[in-house]
Amino acid sequence: MRDEAGAYASFEGWVRDHHGGRSVTGLRYESYALLAEREGETIMAEALQRFAIVEARCVHRVGDLGVGELAVWVGVAAAHRDAAFAACRYIIDETKARVPIWKHERYAEGDAGWLHPEPPQAQS
Repeated sequence: MRDEAGAYASFEGWVRDHHGGRSVTGLRYESYALLAEREGETIMAEALQRFAIVEARCVHRVGDLGVGELAVWVGVAAAHRDAAFAACRYIIDETKARVPIWKHERYAEGDAGWLHPEPPQAQS
């Protein structure tokens, strides 16, 4: 931790057992790694410019994941909590909307389906 950081905020996204009224047994994330890393670096740079933070990191897993497994993690350090919370929210929202990582859910009924991210303002 850096000496100027008096606050830390984080977000963890886990695989849940339901979506849209259906039972989910797991999922698979696929990505275009080169573009995903490039867009992720852009989002980190934007967060450092927009918010009074000292450091930020984001990690998103790809491949097959089971229910309850960690899928994405964001960590932000700042002098004050308001900036840490705001930057953390910005990073996860922009990552879900812009980074080319696609989710393929497996359902209890035996079928599977691709999900498409919604823009941050469309989510509740």
